[in-house]
This record gives sequence, C-alpha cells and structure tokens, in this order.
Amino acid sequence: MSDVKMGTWNVGGFNSPAKRRKYKEVNMATQVSSSQAPQCTLGSEEYSLYSSMSEEELIQMAIEQSLTENSTSQPTAHSHQKLAPNVNAESTAAANWTQRPSHRPPRPSNRSSQAGAAQPPNSGSNRGIVKKRYDGSYFATTPTTEINPIEEMIKNKEEEALNNLIKSRKSLCEPNKDGWLPLHEAAYYGSLGCLKVLLKAYPTTIDQRTLQEETALYLAVVFGNLDCLEFLLQSGAETDIVNNSRETPLYKACERRNTEAVRLLVEYRADVNHRCNQGWTALHEAVARNDLDIIDILVKGGAKIEAKNCYGITPLFVAAQSGQLDALRYIVKCGADINTQANDNASALFEACKNGHNHIVEFLLSQGADANKHNKDGFLPIHIASKKRDNDQIVSMLIPVTSRTRVKRSGISPLHIAAERNNDDILEELINAGYDVNFTLSFDRARLYEDRRSTALYFAVMNNNFNTTQMLLEAGSNPNIDIINPLLISIRQGCLTTMKMLLDHGANINAYISTHPTSFPATIMFSMKYLSLLKYVMDLGCDADSCFTCQYGNGTHPPIELNRNQDHIPQERKQPKIVQFCEMVSTPEFSRWAGPIIDVLLDYVGNVKLCSRLQEHLDSYADWECIKVKSEPPRPLTHLCRLKVRNLIGSNRITLLDTLPLPCRLIRYLSYDTSDVC
Repeated sequence: MSDVKMGTWNVGGFNSPAKRRKYKEVNMATQVSSSQAPQCTLGSEEYSLYSSMSEEELIQMAIEQSLTENSTSQPTAHSHQKLAPNVNAESTAAANWTQRPSHRPPRPSNRSSQAGAAQPPNSGSNRGIVKKRYDGSYFATTPTTEINPIEEMIKNKEEEALNNLIKSRKSLCEPNKDGWLPLHEAAYYGSLGCLKVLLKAYPTTIDQRTLQEETALYLAVVFGNLDCLEFLLQSGAETDIVNNSRETPLYKACERRNTEAVRLLVEYRADVNHRCNQGWTALHEAVARNDLDIIDILVKGGAKIEAKNCYGITPLFVAAQSGQLDALRYIVKCGADINTQANDNASALFEACKNGHNHIVEFLLSQGADANKHNKDGFLPIHIASKKRDNDQIVSMLIPVTSRTRVKRSGISPLHIAAERNNDDILEELINAGYDVNFTLSFDRARLYEDRRSTALYFAVMNNNFNTTQMLLEAGSNPNIDIINPLLISIRQGCLTTMKMLLDHGANINAYISTHPTSFPATIMFSMKYLSLLKYVMDLGCDADSCFTCQYGNGTHPPIELNRNQDHIPQERKQPKIVQFCEMVSTPEFSRWAGPIIDVLLDYVGNVKLCSRLQEHLDSYADWECIKVKSEPPRPLTHLCRLKVRNLIGSNRITLLDTLPLPCRLIRYLSYDTSDVC
C-alpha cells in the first residue's frame, strides 16, 4: 500500500511495532469521533466476515474506515493543517510541494529506447486495495491518485496561475523527495510558458539536478520538447552536465534519434566526444541506430572517428557488429580503420561473420579488410563463420582470402567447427575448397575435450550425423587417427549403419585405446553390454582369441584394481595397467552377463583354456554348465575349419563376404548363417 497522507502521519505499511501502535491510537480516535453516530448491531454475516480476516486485513479495513470518515467530516482544530482565512488553495499547494508523494518519470533503457518522446505518466502510484467478501472471495478496489496542484498547473500550461503563485512569495525552488523542481516538471511536460515563468523567477536553478543527476535540459531532450530545449540553451543552460550514468543531453538526443535536438546541442558547443560510463560516445550511439543525418552532424562537429569505448570498440566496429551498412560506408569514407580490433583482438570483419551479416562482410572484404586477423583465442573469421548455420555464403567469401598457413597455426580447422555444429552445407563448401579432412586439433585444443578428440570425423560420429560422416569418409578421412577410434563411438551409440560405413572405409575392427590399455580389443569392451551387437562385431572379424589369453592362467588372480590405486601418483609417473578380459567381465557392470558373453566369444575361437576366474564365473550359475562344456577341447572340426577359412580370408575382407566369388552355402557357413535359404 503506497503512502497515504493522514494528519501529519504517513501510513505506509504496518511492519514496525511503532506503526502498529499508531494504528491502534488512530483506530481508537476514530471510534471516539464516531461514538455519537447511531450504532448498528453486527449480524452473523458481518461477524463471519471479520472473524475470518487476518490481522493485516483488519488493520487495512480500520485505516479505510478512518480515511473515509475523515474525508467526509468538517475540518477541526485537530486537522493536519489549519487553514488561515486569507490563504487560498494555490498557496496551500505551494506550501506542500516538498511533502507531496514524489514521482519519477519512466526512462527507456539505453539500448531498447524507441524514437520520439516518452509519454508523461500520471503522478502518484497508489495501488488498489484488496478486500474480502463474506463468502471468502477477494476483490480489488479502484486505486486513488493524489493530484499535485503545482504539477497540474504546469501540465495544463497555466502560466498566469503559476505567476500569481510566485508573486505571492511562495517558494517554488525547493526540491521534492526525488530532487525535482517545478522547473523540471515544466521541461518534462513541455510547458514552455511555465518554464519561462519559473526560470525568470529562479534563474539560478537552470542547471539544478534531480537525485538522478538530471537537469531540465536533459529532461527536455529525453521527452523531445524542442521549444523548451532551445529556450534553455538560449538562457545559458550547461550542455554537458551528465546524469548518474554519465550520459549527456547530446548522447540522449542521439539515442532518441532526435536530429533537431542534436543540431541545437552541437550548435551550442556540446561536447561531441564525451563518454558515458561504458565509454560510448554520441557517435557510437548514432552509428548503432544507422542515423546518417545525426552521424553527419556529429562528424562535422568534431566527433572522433576512432573513439573507443571501454571494450576497445570503435564506431566502425559497432556498425559492423550491428549490420548497419549505411553507417559503415559513411565511417569508412571518413577514414576509419577498416581493420580495427577490440580489446579481445576481434576485428570488425570477425564480428560481422559472427553475426551473419553477409552484406557487411562483402563490403569489408571489398575495402581490403584482413581475413587473417585472429582474436585472443586464435580463431579467424572463417572459424567463427563456420559456427553459424546458413553462413555458407560468408564462408565461400572467406575461403579465397584466408591463409591455410594461418589456419594451421590456429590449431583447429573450420572443418572441426562445422562438423561439431552439424553445419553440413558449410562442411561441404570447405571440403570442396580442399581443406584437409585429416587435419588434427593441436594438443592445447584437444586437451580441452575429455576424450582428447582430434579429427572432424570424430565430431561427426559423436553427433551421430550420418551425412557429415559420409562426406568426410568419401573425401578421404582416416577413421583410425583419434585416440578413441570413431568406430568405438558408433558401437557405443549402437548405430550399425555408421559402423558399417567406418569399416568399409578402413576402420580397425580390433581398435584399442592407448590411454586405457586392455589385453583384448576395445571394440569388444564397448559392445559387451548388448549380446547382439557383440555378435555383430565378432561376425565382422574382431579378434576373440585375446579374450582367453590370461597372464594368470589357473593361478590365483589378484584383486581387481583397474588403475584405482594410482590416484596418489603424479600424472606423468602413472603407468596404466593392462586390463585382462577376465577382470573386465568380473566388474559389477558385466558379471551377471559373464556366461552369455563367454558363450558368444566361444563361437569365434578354437581350442582355448579358460582361466580360473572365468571358470569361477561359469561354476557360479547352474544354467551356465553347458557353456563350460562347450569350452572344453576338442572343438568340432566343422567349427575349426570355419575359423581357419575366415582367418585366411582376413578380417578386412570378411565384411565383403557377399562380394567374394564363393558358393552361396559357403558364404552362409562362413558368416554363421544357419538358414537353409540360398
């Protein structure tokens, strides 16, 4: 509830004990003053209303009743102000100017303000009161507004009444609680006549500021009151007094795109190079809004073309960043540096590419902008352009002017970025331009990723992007460069199409991970969770014999550690332990499936001997007895023959069994196909 004037006491809430005590006094006084009125008995309906209300709601109702009764009663000796016989309403308003509830006009933000003057708000901001009906529901009353007579005079442009008030020797040069004078109100509402009256009476207040450090001149600019602005300038108002954001009237005029205001201020020698608290000048603001008329006035008035804000951004940079081509052309014509760079070394061309401004990029390149200037992170314009979808036109413009040597020095190819962002069109554009599909990330950039990825192909497979993967492989991408083979990623994702594509282009079916060494292929480790996937990997020629080669044999196996005991050893001294298959299959993640996993692998090995740990697994579950019997030598001759033929064919050709000149039944036999259909 907003402040309400009652006597000499402002009611503004009841959070403090003092205010609650004061409420009781006022309520008792109200009861005494109304004791002579006819008393009415509360019915059951009214009783239920009051009994269901909270303490705050009862206080609210008591205040409303007291205000209503006081407003209808005649003034008494106990009223908050006893009027003298010869004092009129105007003098009363003047006496209460500083006690009126203050108001603050809304001011649009610096970056989202619209052209033109803002509309003045209604004075006061009392909120409506929420009341409760007898049935428990709530309703809101209409808010009341306390009118300021002085403000009404100025708003209605009543110069004569205001002049009479001044002649009665009532001071109108005392600020209210927001530091506002009637002079500020006149500039705010555009009341030129009232402004002249007030300034004539109080000439020393011309540059007086509100609590927000705003002068009458500043308010006249903000709300587009040109006649008031011109009169204040003619009267000697200081043009460069800043508000609490260090914004001058000239800066606000540019922000509001008020050309005439800018022209007047420049004529009266306003500082065209003043900086706000962010270092922006009026020219920065005019360029951001692409207002050529204002830009021309400022430049001819002495504005510095190369002025930088606190981030090292010049007006030309602002034009490129915001896509303002007309302003950019003008600034370049005035001699601005086309290769200007911000504090982070980003160039205007870099920023235009980042925001996808095709026409800006085309113009900058035509003016000789350097496409090989990198930012502090080492990224070139072509890198940042490859991040944004539908930027293929910009990329095509940058390809001929970008140095491949500079790209190599950056440690990252735009192919990596296009593949990471799934920008297929840009990736195709780069491949067609001859960018190396096997370019690897530098060590510093690769270590930013936990998996130490290095090729664009890895990004494509990780994103499960079939089209990008196909384009890279057909362009000659090597699938065996990364520390973690992209084939392993496709196995983990369960994408058989990508797996087949990678294998067709030479992916190693027996891939290992150097940072996590195992005695068996990592492809088996990645596919062990899904038996059908494991069988598919084995059908493609993966080596299963290594799973049954254990260094401990029938001896006692040590406890499973899996590198957990080396956490206290410095990274450079750690020796990664080679994990055995029996150790991997004994982990909680796989132990319940140990039997079926061993069963699948036995179909792809000859006479092997299980180590003591694998035998323990098979002995732990009665249904796995048949698997243990299956592992005992000798294995069936037909099975051994199939393994021998597959070994002679080679794992690289097993994936192409259907293309080999072999009988249909032999192909089915070699591929473990038990169907009778040829």
